[in-house]
Amino acid sequence: MQQTKQLKDVVILGGGTAGWITASLLVKLLGKSIRITLVESDEIGIVGVGEATIPPILNFNAALGLDEHAFLRETKGTIKLGIQFENWRQTGDSYMHAFGSIGKEFPSCSFHHFWLKSQQLGMGYDYWDFSLAYQAAIQHKFGKLDRIEGVNLPGLSYAYHFDAGLYAQCLRRFSEGLGVKRVEGKVEQVMLHPDSGDVQSLKLGCGTEVSGDLFIDCSGLHALLIEKTLNTGYEDWTHWLPADSAMAVPCASVEPITPYTKSIAHAKGWQWRIPLQHRIGNGFVYSSKYCSDEEAKATLLANLDGEPLAEPRRISFRTGRRLKQWHRNVVSIGLSSGFLEPLESTSIHLIQSGVLRLLKFFPNHGINDAERDEFNRQSKIEFEQIRDFIILHYKLNERTDSQYWKDCARMDIPETLRRKIDIFRHSGRVFREQDELFTEIAWQQVMFGQGVMPADYHPMVEALNDTQLKELMENLKAIMQVTVSRLPTHQAFLDQIQR
Repeated sequence: MQQTKQLKDVVILGGGTAGWITASLLVKLLGKSIRITLVESDEIGIVGVGEATIPPILNFNAALGLDEHAFLRETKGTIKLGIQFENWRQTGDSYMHAFGSIGKEFPSCSFHHFWLKSQQLGMGYDYWDFSLAYQAAIQHKFGKLDRIEGVNLPGLSYAYHFDAGLYAQCLRRFSEGLGVKRVEGKVEQVMLHPDSGDVQSLKLGCGTEVSGDLFIDCSGLHALLIEKTLNTGYEDWTHWLPADSAMAVPCASVEPITPYTKSIAHAKGWQWRIPLQHRIGNGFVYSSKYCSDEEAKATLLANLDGEPLAEPRRISFRTGRRLKQWHRNVVSIGLSSGFLEPLESTSIHLIQSGVLRLLKFFPNHGINDAERDEFNRQSKIEFEQIRDFIILHYKLNERTDSQYWKDCARMDIPETLRRKIDIFRHSGRVFREQDELFTEIAWQQVMFGQGVMPADYHPMVEALNDTQLKELMENLKAIMQVTVSRLPTHQAFLDQIQR
């Protein structure tokens, strides 16, 4: 079988979080067989809306071999046990999408079915009484805990808040230490191969020309290679997720440093609050159709916990995804591949999962069409599944204080999401699709938190009589309370990592 030339030179366009995440994992795992050049310009700013993460980042950092304490020190990081959603159902309501397990899992029957029957019997337990992460979060507790001692129950699942710019710097040092070559410069011209139409090289303003076999577009919303050069096309999702703007501003830190993110719904949008060691990251996400920039800025500044540390910065975006995230010899990673608002802290995860997918399909001798198509199919499914989970929050709102929320509640939704909601309303069941990012427990928490109470529960629950059910609930609640009481405070953990 005749083979084409081995792929050797990989060029990453753009630094920031996406570029350096990509460079770090590729050089760690493929550094002995490929050469990596990263082109970035100090003149071009970084969007950086994502400073909160989800638990898979622990696996990513472990794959690189990063020391957790050093990483948290360098990035001014804190612990994240979940996202507190305030005012999303109605003003004054709140619930948490807490990480990890809730209650105790039973074969073929999720714990929440037992909780549903306890509700019907008027036992009065809150669903989050049985979430270790939630109980720790609201008490500002955290400690490394893989299993709960003495019982066969999982411990704390967590992620991080951190300064994305500092994370990029950390990964840059790591990548350059393993041989990634960084070239400073702004692209003036993209050169295409006259026969294949593939990208051949990047001409920089300084006169340097950078050639490559595979190009990775980490140029953010500019999408210089995947869109401006290759005209790949974009699937627009603003009819489901109309927000197209964000105002972002840091403010002074306040105590205690909470081990969770906040997502606070206001009359015409929602606000994120991400606590770091040295400051709090804040932003207001809104649709320019319903809210002016001046209103957005005023809402944000009026709802900060500390003094603003800068002038609010406006970010424009269009929710959706690139029709092909890998087109010709260009792979788009990060915001160049699509945009989903940071409601569930998925932006950094999508960078990391995109790089991991590229590694699985990384070409050796030439790019194969079938594998490129499969990469794109998997990327499309991942984006659509996360899209549905974000739409869920908007669709289930019951607010009547603005046209924005009323229109969101009335909108038609994707059939994939409608099917999930309908099944849950009827029977309390949630079915996770293959490698879907969000777990059944994540879906349950948003549904319950925004008022969807199933009409029925699983028949396996009937194996316990009322007394046994109450005993189960009391024991599990007590286990969570005792376990959390023994944990150190979040601040004590942060103090420890400074040593």
